[in-house]
Amino acid sequence: MELKEVEKCCCVVTLNEAFSTQTSQSCSGVVVHPQTGTIICTGLPFSRFVTDPDQLSAEHTFLLPRSFSKKLKIRVIFPDVSHPVELYPPGSKPAHNREVSAQLVALFNCLEFEEAFQTLFQEADHWRFHGDEEDRELMRDARFLSWFAILKTREKVDGLRSESIPWQSCSSLQKGDPVLACGSPFGSLCLDLFISTLSRGIVSNLTGEDNAVILTDARCLPGTEGGGVFVGKSTDVHLIGVIVSPFCWKANEWIGLTLVCSVQSIFRNIVRCGSLQGLLWDVWPSPVQSSLCMSTMIHESRVAKYPTVCLVESGSVWGSGVAVTPQLVMTCRHVVNGRLTVILKFHHNHRFLGIIGDVLFSTKPSSPYDLALIQMRDSVADVVIPRMAKRFDQGDSAVVVGYGGMGPYCGPSLTSGIISKAIRSKDQLVMLQTTCAVQSGASGGAVVQRDSGELLGIVSSNTRDLAAKVTYPHLNFIIPVTVFQRLLEQFDLKKNINVFQELDATEAEVKKVWRLQGTKSKL
Repeated sequence: MELKEVEKCCCVVTLNEAFSTQTSQSCSGVVVHPQTGTIICTGLPFSRFVTDPDQLSAEHTFLLPRSFSKKLKIRVIFPDVSHPVELYPPGSKPAHNREVSAQLVALFNCLEFEEAFQTLFQEADHWRFHGDEEDRELMRDARFLSWFAILKTREKVDGLRSESIPWQSCSSLQKGDPVLACGSPFGSLCLDLFISTLSRGIVSNLTGEDNAVILTDARCLPGTEGGGVFVGKSTDVHLIGVIVSPFCWKANEWIGLTLVCSVQSIFRNIVRCGSLQGLLWDVWPSPVQSSLCMSTMIHESRVAKYPTVCLVESGSVWGSGVAVTPQLVMTCRHVVNGRLTVILKFHHNHRFLGIIGDVLFSTKPSSPYDLALIQMRDSVADVVIPRMAKRFDQGDSAVVVGYGGMGPYCGPSLTSGIISKAIRSKDQLVMLQTTCAVQSGASGGAVVQRDSGELLGIVSSNTRDLAAKVTYPHLNFIIPVTVFQRLLEQFDLKKNINVFQELDATEAEVKKVWRLQGTKSKL
């Protein structure tokens, strides 16, 4: 499938009950077989039309149409990408988008996704997957995030050359792989403006059997649930997943990542339901022959060239740290939390290796530079020591590597963006800002140049408006390597930890730049 066809294979699904005052529901969807009009979408909107909600439980793996209201009406709207988007006065020109009726074939639970989801998103961490904390219906819906719907339209989907949408196993997917998300923000609202909107990002993290759970920093909005996530080049694009939730919150902090379910796991669970197997015969002929229809592209790991980032545990506080030499880890002062020793956990081959680290130096609270240096008591194999960056140009691509959001469950997450600001004082670089998503736990993590892997700096914090109690993950503050690189070199020669005391004696202008860390600022 070519890149230009991605918009054509995504659609909007609307649901309502005939003669009912209940608000209609909508979401995005993905056409997986144009010739038969087979569509996959999120099951959340359908959960409100189940006649007996108790059926959506662990005892049931799929539900047939008889479990839903007999008055349920389903419509599917396809974008007409052959026409440019133009605005006309209401009623002066018909919309180009095509709308057809559809029928629900079944609702089913993706078991691999559900199992990994429950392991990763612990209740104690106060996760939620919607924007309104007070909406009880949305809170209830969160229990059904692993459910998906199969729909059939009464006619084939035009405009797609392939008989079935090419898809790819997520087993070979790597953190850092570029992805393209396609969905319709706000669902059925303002379709001429929002239908089949594209967003680019990278794979931030993966977990579960065959990577059933995917996290990406591709920016999506409510209504894109059920949309598709794709990988590949412009002439060879493959579906890898379906958007589950564009909003992920942890303890009232928006983490800026999108939750995705592997399409391989979705297809596998459909095939498990014997009565539904025929629906996917052209998409997934059989578990044995499935390789004939899917891509098995092998990706070169994008993580290997990035510096090694470890999890730093200091009592109840945890964050990230960057191995700057085979024995030294740089992190933030607030991560070590005043401790003299901490636990460093290195993720390797899906396991964590924990070693003790001694805190050699921490900046004073009065210092604008929130830094600490830790010495490892034991060596760690295969540590990637960073090359320090020499260029810091605004607009350059950047990646943050850290333990934000996911914590100690599945290794460091990656988020992409650009250097949005490089701030200097007396010709000295004193602060970087990026558009990468940064969350709690990423403090002390690495900011690297995306292509070269060179270390740009250490994550200090994201932005939080204390007055509005809002966190902005895509505006963050980075301590450039130029602040501590020379001191590391001096320490390597002299073995005198006092060289780092220079960080406590910064000029007033530098403190002014970092004043956002002060208690008097509302940020």
